[in-house]
Amino acid sequence: MIFGRSERGKPPVEPVTLKILVAGGFGVGKTTLVGAVSEIRPLRTEEVLTEAGRPVDDISGVEGKRTTTVAMDFGRITLREDLVLYLFGTPGQDRFWFLWDELATGALGAVVLADTRRLEECFAAVDYFERRSIPFVVGVNCFEEAARYPTESVRQALDLDPGVPVVLCDARDRESVKEVLIRVVQHAMAHAAAAREAVRT
Repeated sequence: MIFGRSERGKPPVEPVTLKILVAGGFGVGKTTLVGAVSEIRPLRTEEVLTEAGRPVDDISGVEGKRTTTVAMDFGRITLREDLVLYLFGTPGQDRFWFLWDELATGALGAVVLADTRRLEECFAAVDYFERRSIPFVVGVNCFEEAARYPTESVRQALDLDPGVPVVLCDARDRESVKEVLIRVVQHAMAHAAAAREAVRT
């Protein structure tokens, strides 16, 4: 089944489409994550890092990085024949944060991608989604040269609420990223159900 078309003899299925944001600091792997899982060629708005940007782009810890997202990344993945996720990767530098409000409009939830070598880079994203009550999952991108920490240690370091899922992942691996996205959908659904229950009581 592909977007409204179905197997012969079966009625067409109109998929539910959901918007997920992929956020985090500069160089944590957001563009890589979207590209690893997208079933279409991802839309990317990357520009080459230049000497002019050196005073404002802190590349400490990611010295090999040559490009940066200046607007957004966009991809799509079908989790089931009736469930399609649209992925919007946010720019990481603070000078592009004005775009986040536009990207966040209508989002079901978000992935905050974290690098344990530079954990402070994702504080702003965590704060953003907490303030707006947008459900999010923290995905710890397990870089090969980075030390591994238990998820509970990451939770404490980020001062997360107990209900926020923290998962280890590899932003390059499609199956790993799919698991993170499934957790986002599950967490957002549970968050919505809890909100409805609170209204009733």
